[in-house]
Amino acid sequence: MSAELVAITGISSVSPYGTVAGLIPRCALEPEPITAWPTTGLRRAFMVKPFRPASVVPGLKTRRLDRLSAWAMVASSMALRDAGIDLNQEDRSRVAVVFGTGFGCAELTEAFCHSAAIHGWSGTDPSPFPEGLANSPASHVALWHEVRGPNITVGCKGFAGESALIQAASLLRHGQAELAVVLAGDTLTRAIYEWYEASGLLSPACYNSLPLTDGSGFVPSEGVAAMVLEPAGRREVRAYAHFSSGCWSANGRAVETIRKMLGGSVPRITICAGNGAPCATSSTSALASEITGTSERTVAAQAVAAGLTDSSALLHLILALSGQPPSGQALLLGTSGKNGFAVLLLELP
Repeated sequence: MSAELVAITGISSVSPYGTVAGLIPRCALEPEPITAWPTTGLRRAFMVKPFRPASVVPGLKTRRLDRLSAWAMVASSMALRDAGIDLNQEDRSRVAVVFGTGFGCAELTEAFCHSAAIHGWSGTDPSPFPEGLANSPASHVALWHEVRGPNITVGCKGFAGESALIQAASLLRHGQAELAVVLAGDTLTRAIYEWYEASGLLSPACYNSLPLTDGSGFVPSEGVAAMVLEPAGRREVRAYAHFSSGCWSANGRAVETIRKMLGGSVPRITICAGNGAPCATSSTSALASEITGTSERTVAAQAVAAGLTDSSALLHLILALSGQPPSGQALLLGTSGKNGFAVLLLELP
């Protein structure tokens, strides 16, 4: 096993599929009517069903936290448990937390700004402000688990999830950590949904009760996915996959860059991450065909994960692994806009 390989030994997610440690059982999901805020007419999305974090992770206190921070604490705990990690047996100063997000703690930020709009700055409730910072989830994860290694929050348009995984692997390879908890996700708020709507980005499925199709636009989603990364061979444990290399770019030279990364090989499977693009028309699928041809298996972007427009990569990977992909090389491929792309090369057991 190459010393450069990084093993994914733990997986979990808090998503519209529920709170799940390990791989997500295969099932189809349809968007649900939004009830979290008033809407004019039917509005649908993939929402996380309300739950008590303490019922999943005993002792967890989240009353004053943004949902994103609460979900991150739950997901990190489940991923560590899934990996069989006992932090009491680890050097906590060598455990990193890397969190990728597109919008951060938008819920409490939204509440703080609404309070200012109604009462003026002098009458605004200041308590939501510190919990609205984008790095709050990673900070709460570190405090809850009492880990003191590198703590990084990545905000990257279109590729927050991919960037978080690449950053965590880099920490391990350069000896800056021995273990990394990687998370990526976002909450869906009224302001974010209305922004998508005003921008004309949403699928017709958001406005009617017909079954979801791969037409134009996308259906917004929310959730957090988590993974535990450690150097390959560090422990004799199961690995869901091994991370080999990755990069992202905005220069539009995707084909040249990805073929150079592959070094002439063709992956057995390509996982398309839609990153907010409609599944059927995503430029990711076209790029996958150009890179690998049509003889290899391509997993199309899944609607639930594609609705996490900036942080979908980890959830896409979990859903693809849940489908029992073939062993060998796998390519996780995402595109954003006209020229942006991200690519992760993995080895499947």
